Amino acid sequence: MLAMSFVLAGCAGMAGTRRGAAEGKGDAEVGLVTALVMAAAEDPLSRFASPVDGIRSGGRIGAADLPALQAAGITRVIDLTPDAETPDFDEAAVVRAAGLRYDNLPIGGPGDLDREAVRKFDALLAGVDGPTLVHCASGNRVGALAALRAAWLHGANAEAAIAEGRRWGLTGLEPVVRERLQRELCLARATDAAQCEAGYGENRGQSAISPHSGMPRHGAGRTNRPYQG
Repeated sequence: MLAMSFVLAGCAGMAGTRRGAAEGKGDAEVGLVTALVMAAAEDPLSRFASPVDGIRSGGRIGAADLPALQAAGITRVIDLTPDAETPDFDEAAVVRAAGLRYDNLPIGGPGDLDREAVRKFDALLAGVDGPTLVHCASGNRVGALAALRAAWLHGANAEAAIAEGRRWGLTGLEPVVRERLQRELCLARATDAAQCEAGYGENRGQSAISPHSGMPRHGAGRTNRPYQG
């Protein structure tokens, strides 16, 4: 009987230890979530990247984000999305009504990633004179322009340019950016430009979005379909 009492007591002790460990783990997880929520509340720009001092980059904003942007000291918004992507939201009017400067460089999809767009993007960044948010729908187009800017205007090699683009938000458009950079390198080295244009030209008129994967086609051209990347 005494031995049985010891066994039962031991089992109860082990169960209590396991229950205590589980409760402790649960408390730790709750604490981590609480800390993350508090951090986000303290830094309303936590969902945006910070590729360089004074500039945040990322995805789409709405009217509800303006008070937080103002509180964080943002003084300018550079929007890379066409108006057609947000027909029910006049971002220019809302941002300006909040007292912030607003600039728009519409990049409708992969077909708009050309040298003219990169030069305009560079000019907008050169004019930054205060905390600025640069955004598209996800940060992807921002990163694509940043990568091409690094290569075409600042002389970075392909891998360094891609790394720079990723810091700004480059994701799904990386294959398109790599193709642009490869084509430019080919043109710089080739004696016959037609050799470089052949593969690129075949796809240039296609839809920017593959119907199978939903991702940008390599070398895709302009499209009237709103791009969400």
